[in-house]
Amino acid sequence: MARVKVGVTAHARHKKILKMAKGYRGARHAQFKKANELVMKALYYARRDRRAKKREFRKLWIVRINAAARMNGLTYSRLIAGLTKAGIEVNRKMLSELAISDPAGFTVICEAAKKA
Repeated sequence: MARVKVGVTAHARHKKILKMAKGYRGARHAQFKKANELVMKALYYARRDRRAKKREFRKLWIVRINAAARMNGLTYSRLIAGLTKAGIEVNRKMLSELAISDPAGFTVICEAAKKA
């Protein structure tokens, strides 16, 4: 079997990782081994937190909707149940925006949920 030299490939791989570690302090931006550990950890955190961000925003929207619904004499769960029965399909993000920017419009939606 022929001998394979990995010089070019390894150099390119190291260069890519060191470029990603730009801005790190000390050995972390200069030594491949240290940089590789930290870049891998950073990429892991980035992926994990892209998913966590979706959960965090949904929680925030629910808190806002609940606060606005309570001002209209409903709880969050009763509001959502009422909207489902009334056949009103509005997602939580839009309900939250409506509660903040257009309280009168949100009140109309709450009334519809109460009737259903």
